[in-house]
Amino acid sequence: MNKIALITFVFIYSVFALQAQSVFVEAENFANKGGWVIDQQFMDLMGSPYLMAHGMGVPVTDAETTVDFPEAGEYQVFVRTYNWASPWFQGEGPGKFELLVDGKSTGATLGASGFEWLWQDAGKVSITSNRATITLHDLTGFNGRVDAIYFTKGNTAPPNEMATLKKFRRKQLGIPKKPEQAGEFDLVVIGGGVAGTTASISAARLGLKVALIQDRPVLGGNNSSEVRVHLGGRIKVEPYPSLGDVVNEIGPTQGGNAQPAAYYEDEKKMEMVLAEENISLFTNYRAFDVKMKRSRITEVHARHIETAEELSFSAPLFADCTGDGTIGFLAGADFAMGREGKDEFGEPTAPEKADKMTMGSSVQWYSVESGEESSFPEFSYGVEFNEENTEKVTMGEWTWETGMNFDQIKEFERIRDYGLLVVYSNWSFLKNKSSVKEDYKNRELEWVAYIAGKRESRRLLGDLILKEQDITDYVIYPDASAPTTWTIDLHYPDPKNTEHFPDKEFKSIAVHKKIHPYPIPYRCFYSRNVDNLFMAGRNISVTHVALGTVRVMRTTGIMGEVVGMAASVAAKHHTSPRGVYQNHLDELKTLMEKGVGKYDVENMQNYNEGSTLGPKE
Repeated sequence: MNKIALITFVFIYSVFALQAQSVFVEAENFANKGGWVIDQQFMDLMGSPYLMAHGMGVPVTDAETTVDFPEAGEYQVFVRTYNWASPWFQGEGPGKFELLVDGKSTGATLGASGFEWLWQDAGKVSITSNRATITLHDLTGFNGRVDAIYFTKGNTAPPNEMATLKKFRRKQLGIPKKPEQAGEFDLVVIGGGVAGTTASISAARLGLKVALIQDRPVLGGNNSSEVRVHLGGRIKVEPYPSLGDVVNEIGPTQGGNAQPAAYYEDEKKMEMVLAEENISLFTNYRAFDVKMKRSRITEVHARHIETAEELSFSAPLFADCTGDGTIGFLAGADFAMGREGKDEFGEPTAPEKADKMTMGSSVQWYSVESGEESSFPEFSYGVEFNEENTEKVTMGEWTWETGMNFDQIKEFERIRDYGLLVVYSNWSFLKNKSSVKEDYKNRELEWVAYIAGKRESRRLLGDLILKEQDITDYVIYPDASAPTTWTIDLHYPDPKNTEHFPDKEFKSIAVHKKIHPYPIPYRCFYSRNVDNLFMAGRNISVTHVALGTVRVMRTTGIMGEVVGMAASVAAKHHTSPRGVYQNHLDELKTLMEKGVGKYDVENMQNYNEGSTLGPKE
């Protein structure tokens, strides 16, 4: 053996020997998560779901799991975590926690430093047997977060660079190169919000075998107990009054934003989906990759947010109901993001020049009277609250909106975290320093969303891009379908909030432009360059201004019903979404006239219907 070959052999042997003496633990895979919650919203950005101590200022109960070690001995420990307040504050952050091994702390306070996701040195531990109990012990209740824990006989942390870390993670976890086949389907729907849920039910009732993939344990998206936004818009509107039957079947009977969890009736949505024999439901799976053949999607790959199991979904047709247009983006679909300028479509409401501004995301919250005096920790991390700028309120709903001037995809964790930061900062000042603190002495935070309610990001472009004048001038296209009934409702930073928090706004205003109920063209519901991709929800083919009316959830639910119908027509004739428009539009219209309602349900969807000018004369 020559010298170079010997050196190479020794190096490779050393690497494998070191890997054999290491243990990699994904936090979201802990057997007992205690009071920690799984957050998957940013796994496309930072590489993984993670556990978070969302205690609203009260330390959460420990998360715990048992880990097998290759051998006893001393191990160096690294924990991948992040000081989430670092964009606004240079000192120690609020999300502090400890790592315990067999009940003994490693001696490091974690989560308080680091301006990005990094592997932090947690110290050395002595493992006395082949099995140990690992515990995450929250110290503050202020959203400390843990991606993964790495025990090694060496002294080198895993890589931080995303592509390298991805390969390292897959190898450590033994994830197969090819995902397991989930089965063959007629339609794969990605995203279990209102639009994805109704699309799945509609298609299933018309005979298609449907896979519905949702990256949370509940359905409903913004209308779930995790986000708590009530439905908006109207159902049963001309020219197709049967559209909205499924929305009515799954929709909560009560309205209101930021209300107790029961208002949003998660169980009703779940029961309605599970009642459909043609739907295979995959909760807690997040789609992360697509496979293409020319301009068609052949497979979508999804990863379980706890176990990291990966599944592959094949079908002739796919529907992107993710809100963010994730599947379309991965497939190379044309999309827009931000505001078009007047020069693009001539819209009166558009700015003179195009820009990146979007509507923002809301972290809603509310407090309750506890019946006795309650405390809240001092919380001040770079955004100053005082007597003049503090919001003297007991709850915050849609107007607590952040991130309009940030990228709602690439900077989404920062956007959500700023929402949390201002809620805690404002509440801390009210409880501890304000002139009205006596009014708050018995109040405590009951609920703060950690799943942010997003309004706008990517809009996938179809054969027709709906613009403001189409709606306001009542331009009826031959493929008129799902009606939009909300005003053109666009959000902007609240000028008063801007005065107090320049470039750090967290409150919004809404500017409304009334419209007549308007039927959205079907051509807005499929991609113009990915041949077998439908879309329903806030990611359809519209301008930023037109999005202001179509984005409310009764309307997106009706879109889903239409997409399910169109998918059944496409499957029947072995054609594409565009082919339905070109050759089978009358058949789609017949289905829209009939609807796919299955149950005789009283219409309880008469709250938050919005203000319009009534039917066009």
